[in-house]
Amino acid sequence: MNKTIKQPTILEAFFPIIFLVVLLVLNIRVFGSEGLGGSNQLVLVLAAGVAGLVAVFRLRIPWERLQDGMIKSISAAMSSILILLLIGSLAGTWMLSGIVPAMIYYGLQVLNPTIFLLAACVVSAVVSVSTGSSWTTVATVGVALLGIGKALGFDEGIIAGAIISGAYFGDKMSPLSDTTNLAPAMAGTDLFTHIRHMTKTTFPSILITLVIFGVIGVLRDAEGSVGQVQEISEVILEAFDVNGWLFVVPLLVIVLIVSKVPAIPTLLVGALLGGVWAIVFQPDVINSLASNQELGFAFNSFKVVMTALYGETSIVTSNEVVNELLVTGGMAGMLNTVWLIVCAMVFGGIMEVSGMLRVLAEAVMEKVHSVGSLIAATAGTGVFFNIATSDQYLAILVPGRMYADIYKKRGLKGENLSRALEDSATVTSVLVPWNTCGATQAAVLGVATLAYAPFCFFNIISPLMTILFGYLRIGINYYSEEELNEIEQEVVA
Repeated sequence: MNKTIKQPTILEAFFPIIFLVVLLVLNIRVFGSEGLGGSNQLVLVLAAGVAGLVAVFRLRIPWERLQDGMIKSISAAMSSILILLLIGSLAGTWMLSGIVPAMIYYGLQVLNPTIFLLAACVVSAVVSVSTGSSWTTVATVGVALLGIGKALGFDEGIIAGAIISGAYFGDKMSPLSDTTNLAPAMAGTDLFTHIRHMTKTTFPSILITLVIFGVIGVLRDAEGSVGQVQEISEVILEAFDVNGWLFVVPLLVIVLIVSKVPAIPTLLVGALLGGVWAIVFQPDVINSLASNQELGFAFNSFKVVMTALYGETSIVTSNEVVNELLVTGGMAGMLNTVWLIVCAMVFGGIMEVSGMLRVLAEAVMEKVHSVGSLIAATAGTGVFFNIATSDQYLAILVPGRMYADIYKKRGLKGENLSRALEDSATVTSVLVPWNTCGATQAAVLGVATLAYAPFCFFNIISPLMTILFGYLRIGINYYSEEELNEIEQEVVA
């Protein structure tokens, strides 16, 4: 039977990709930002079906072989799925305990009219790192910052650029971010190795961005009111007991990360300690969320903390902006992303076992002759998929699967690929007007994508920085000879 198996042509390999792109463009036009709720996942399944039809009827590959490829592909992502679920739990208890609100509170204190743009970028970065969500950051603190900036006399395009630059720094670097988990899952590396490797290109990018905003702010020398920031700060202080002890838990998690403790136990410890801190420091918050006061504080604490770990928790204050920020989904909030990963791995598994990804990769490799050109090709592919598919997740998923083996063959570790994906796909999604990210942020801020895009300095610099580092071979991690031999033995096995 194996003798009859054919090798795919470049057209056959491209056909499922073209089908995927066309259907996703249609899907995004119909569903918009709601596509992640299920329609994008089904598009991936349908594209996997098309790839399966090509594999079975054109390439004569047995279904059992395709099924084994799908299962193997999904199994490779299981650790990332577990991490995503734990991140949902950690986000829930850190919000409940006041850890995230305290980070936001102290972040807001750095605002100063003279250095507003720089401060807006920093505050957005702090909030986004704390929450792991650029969308949440822009929709809450970002909206408040936009109002303050207008009062100070700044153009709304440059204000939005500062907010989005900071928000996507956090979206890219926070272990709570789904894209920060998605990229290493596709590249075959772990979360914290990925984050550490990203600092090499991300910190220079954000430093250049901050210098630009700082210079613009000083030259502008705007004056105005910071009443909205004070109101948000006061509401946070009313709702939570904000104190220095809250930072013990995130500091412990940082220590564990630096000590190279695996991600799963680190996140589990962080999530559980967040629950303990909630009981110790936020009893009023727990009582306000308890549905049955007759149970007593002990039982209510157990119920509220457990709910924060697995489900939605919403803390209500007197300020609507703060209310939108104080909502978490727990493990359940990560299920759509988990669903997307599973569907993507099904598609990737069929594409891989049928040899279609290999054919596409070989076509690219004919034009790639150096580490720099490989990283440039990766970044370019990420930007292309942001434009073509209108979805940052697909811009990470598909190139991640396409290039994973190429990086290994070139002796490059997975974190090089995951960094290139984040430096391009994650940050440029918001610059495309018809991408879900670009459309959402334009609608939330009331600023057209093309109006703020020229001022999103971090988002523009990041892909250029990763390409520059690639050509200069700065911050590139290589496999040792021993590690390469182990990989070759695994492939043979």
